[in-house]
Amino acid sequence: MSAFAQSPGDPTVQPVPTSVVERVDAADSTLSDPRNAVLSLGSNLGNRLETLQGAVDALEDTPGVRVKRVSPVYETEPWGVEPGSQPTYFNAVVLLRTTLPPSSLLERAQAVEEAFHRVRDEQWGARTLDVDIVAYADVVSEDPRLTLPHPRAHERAFVLAPWRDLDPEAALPGRGTVTDLLAAAGREGVEVRRDLELRLPE
Repeated sequence: MSAFAQSPGDPTVQPVPTSVVERVDAADSTLSDPRNAVLSLGSNLGNRLETLQGAVDALEDTPGVRVKRVSPVYETEPWGVEPGSQPTYFNAVVLLRTTLPPSSLLERAQAVEEAFHRVRDEQWGARTLDVDIVAYADVVSEDPRLTLPHPRAHERAFVLAPWRDLDPEAALPGRGTVTDLLAAAGREGVEVRRDLELRLPE
């Protein structure tokens, strides 16, 4: 099923939170043979919300990219480090339609990170901005530069929770449904911030 499909009439599907922002327009007609992509955004340094919004805006400004949905903002504990050793993250997930191939989308994601002064000194270090490609259509690739889907997305609640908010029926290729993966990962250290919201660019 498409990453953007939903079944609102299914009583087993929880309603999408009101803080999900969705674009419904005809602009996709300007894209030739677009593909779905899921990107995860995270920030735990500086003005976290402003940085995430800047990333959304920069992605939308990219030729061949159309941001279709933006998840609620989640506040999450840092991954892979001692509790309390870093500030908490703000995380979100965006769903795109794009004509860029995965390699070009990766280059753009890294350029957006660099625009916000991302430093790559250590694997689990604090950072102004993370932009990760979680999934690209149904592509499965072991390319060391860009493994698809993201090799750790299936165990990261800070990716799965906002993605599920956007599409309860979404699936991670080769791993199963986002709903089932989130149930297995649990929600400890991951809290939705209903007082915050990201907007879609005009």
